[in-house]
Amino acid sequence: MKVLLNIIRIIVAVLFIFSGLIKANDPLGLSYKMQEFFELWNLNALDHFSLAISVVMIGFEIIAGVALLLGWQMNLFAWLLLLLIIFFSFLTGYAYLSGKVKECGCFGNCIPLSSGESFAKDIILLLLILLLFAKRRQIRPFLANSYNLIILFFAVVLSFSIQWYVLHFLPVIDCLPFKIGNNIPEQMKPPPGSIPDSTVISFIYNKGGKEIEFASDKFPADFDESYKFVKRYDKLIRKGNAEPAIKDFSLITASGNDTTLDLLKQRGYSLLLMTMDLPETNPSWNREFAAILSLAKMKNMIIFFVTANVSDAVNYFQKNELTDHAEILQCDVTAIKTAARVNPTLFLLKQGTIINK
Repeated sequence: MKVLLNIIRIIVAVLFIFSGLIKANDPLGLSYKMQEFFELWNLNALDHFSLAISVVMIGFEIIAGVALLLGWQMNLFAWLLLLLIIFFSFLTGYAYLSGKVKECGCFGNCIPLSSGESFAKDIILLLLILLLFAKRRQIRPFLANSYNLIILFFAVVLSFSIQWYVLHFLPVIDCLPFKIGNNIPEQMKPPPGSIPDSTVISFIYNKGGKEIEFASDKFPADFDESYKFVKRYDKLIRKGNAEPAIKDFSLITASGNDTTLDLLKQRGYSLLLMTMDLPETNPSWNREFAAILSLAKMKNMIIFFVTANVSDAVNYFQKNELTDHAEILQCDVTAIKTAARVNPTLFLLKQGTIINK
């Protein structure tokens, strides 16, 4: 039994550390996933705290995994592990049973799991952790207390240092569709060999106060003026897998024209500066942006300023007399969140291919 207990302890510990480190590579991704749940539960007021919750949760996941691996302070960390897995199981269970969330972000964007796969994983982990919890007094540390404290100290520093770094300088391992080397127009197409959704045109008519539905090729034999049209829609018969990696990415000019493909296919290099919002006053931001503009002018490169809030961008450019130096484009806020994990993020493009960021 002791050997089995140690095997389970190591498996659970490694899974928690691995899962935590993958999420630590992109804590913003987890915070956006948390916001999805908050929106479903009408808890939008918590959106402002989603990043803090994600950072703390990721830190706890790594630290608890290391403590379990060491077998240190199991009375404390067995409780922490149990609370974490109950919370994770609730999230993945809700996502799977409700069908409202496709992916739960358990392993970030690097190892995407469906809600069903995530829920099954968490149920198995819950059973294993319940066993560890019941036998927690039998688990003893195999290192001296001072060594355990040193290792835990470095685990704490590592878990939060990684997150601080990627929140300022982009993820270390980029698993997003906007990673260096990807061609954006190609990523906007369905993957090769994919199968599109299969649909049929369905009609709903009212006859004698009763609604009748039928497909476009199966009109009733007695169809006449007594049938009153209600609506038509495309009915899904079979779900395909033709979703592109990059969805809903469009760059709109001030005049309302979609310039996405024209911009991405133009020859030579161009710069795309993506930002969620603009500071009202930030001398450091202004200096760095001025340096980017100067470099773009020197290299004869076009710079496009991409934001979800065009009015704020226009005000900022007019206030700082920068209107003639860059073109302002509007983009959906979700697309910017996916592309730009740091605010702002600068992309160097060549005919739609991301050379650097």
